[in-house]
Amino acid sequence: MKNNLKDHQQYTRKRKYKKILLFLFFAYLLALIYVTLFAWNYGASLGPVGPGGRNYNLIPFRSIYRIAVYSPTIVDPIKILIGNIVLFIPFGFLAPIAVRFLRKSIIVTTILGMLISVAIETSQFLFTYRVANIDDVILNTFGALIGVILVKICFFINSKIYFFEVKK
Repeated sequence: MKNNLKDHQQYTRKRKYKKILLFLFFAYLLALIYVTLFAWNYGASLGPVGPGGRNYNLIPFRSIYRIAVYSPTIVDPIKILIGNIVLFIPFGFLAPIAVRFLRKSIIVTTILGMLISVAIETSQFLFTYRVANIDDVILNTFGALIGVILVKICFFINSKIYFFEVKK
């Protein structure tokens, strides 16, 4: 009887943590959509036709190079480059926790992160005055990869930790 109670408590605790992590994942997705599509217009494109012109970059590493070479200080490149990576680390970390089949493959989660980044960049081009940039997709995908590697490490560590009850 004692074991059944303990199993039930452990099951209830896992379900509670799962609900919290699902909430965090969906809150993250909402924040991601807000930041990339509705928030400040830091990456605004004036384009060739003035305000509101559509602008894009399809040449990999072009804007990364330009940011690195032409920025007067190191602060802007760090904010832009590291920011794009950090923006998708939570996706790579939380997606495998929220969606069970993503736990099996680092590649599938990383590709899903890339596809979401492509959808965001496409939306920025079509619906906002921001630059759609392949470099953002590359950096976002790298961030998703970092996140999924971190969660895989956490799953591995968790599988190696044995919990035991100490009898008094």
